[in-house]
Amino acid sequence: MSTVNTSSYTKVQFFQRQAASLLLYQSVLKGEVAIAFLDLLQAIRYTDADGRDCLQAYGNYFQALAASKQTWEEFLISQILIADNPFTKLAQQREFTDLPPALVAAAQHDLQVLQNLYECNSAVLSEWVQVVSHLPVSPVVWYQEPEGIEVDTDLITSLQYLDTWADAVKDLAAYYQQHGTGLFARYRAFRWQDGQFVGIPYPDPVKLDTLVGYDWQKETLLKNTRFLLSGQPALHVLLYGSRGSGKSSLVKSLLNEYSNKNLRLIEVSKSELQNLPQIVEQLRGVPQKFIIFVDDLSFEEDDDAFKALKVVLEGSLTARPENVVVYATSNRRHLIREYFSDRPTPKDKEEVHAWDTMQEKLSFSDRFGLTLTFEAADQKTYLQIVEHLAVQTGINIKQEDLEYQALQWATRHNGRSGRTARQFVDFLKADLAVYGENKNSL
Repeated sequence: MSTVNTSSYTKVQFFQRQAASLLLYQSVLKGEVAIAFLDLLQAIRYTDADGRDCLQAYGNYFQALAASKQTWEEFLISQILIADNPFTKLAQQREFTDLPPALVAAAQHDLQVLQNLYECNSAVLSEWVQVVSHLPVSPVVWYQEPEGIEVDTDLITSLQYLDTWADAVKDLAAYYQQHGTGLFARYRAFRWQDGQFVGIPYPDPVKLDTLVGYDWQKETLLKNTRFLLSGQPALHVLLYGSRGSGKSSLVKSLLNEYSNKNLRLIEVSKSELQNLPQIVEQLRGVPQKFIIFVDDLSFEEDDDAFKALKVVLEGSLTARPENVVVYATSNRRHLIREYFSDRPTPKDKEEVHAWDTMQEKLSFSDRFGLTLTFEAADQKTYLQIVEHLAVQTGINIKQEDLEYQALQWATRHNGRSGRTARQFVDFLKADLAVYGENKNSL
């Protein structure tokens, strides 16, 4: 037994047994912070004579908390709110009264266990480390002000002040039903990669109010997205048109507009499209609403990705989930590449209905419920975009100078488009910040 006193030693044993007794919420004690916490308990219990192992374990624990930017208590509650287990999954789909009693009882048991571990906070651990390591003062305790995590603050407050966390099981089930669990509760944006969803911690911050022009297209897409969020039938959408016209930015801006209404965005690359039916099935029954985003879409003949997307757009024997739509962008109106050699001639003897086959290829875009066209920006629209972005960015130069330099930039670079306007304004902002008054050097 270490030099920690008998009472504290018994408490360490108790916390270790509690951690081992979890029935459903084992995932809470996964990850760097929780592993460092458990390692520290073990080091306190079995420290060497001079306490070096214990000090190293405490350093690892402190660093893990600092990296997470959370206290131990905040970490524990945040992990409870995103836990993915049989109770949380079923709570998303059923009313609380319809949940199996054994599952509810197990959840109550685990909540009580986690409340005990919650009370084993960093201050307590620091005091124990001081004793077993023979330090004159206790080690520094990690703490910082909360950074405003987007979770149900009422529920957090309830857990923090409840005498018995088990009493919160019904409120917790309601939280899971509204907000979901696992990755979909933790992140807003995802990509499908190597057969699984990968959370994107820092999605593109583009905002809807920075996008100028194409008002009819924008309003139509917003309306369709609101249908999705309200549980009404929403249509798959193809956004096609000239490069740099803001098609992709418009789709990504929807996430920043509606993520607080449970909207999630999943980016699927063309190379992963053959997995689309599998992706859609994994989203069935989840409380969030999903836009599957496919950027720069086009196909070659006999492309497996084409067949997979066709199944999702047209449906199959399996009913389409109401919480999923596909938004795709393309520079091509006809998504499947067609060559003159593909066109049948009266002497074509290889296929009787070759014209029908060609028309099926050409009409694939019609399988999207909505097709929104983005024409190239004319000079007036381009300058409107530039002026709007300049105001938002805080650039203050004469309008005639701004317009002259914007047109010069478009001529020398990629032509008139929303993307070109954004690149110009970003460069101009940096130029003014570094060199002061602009000298028409763009």
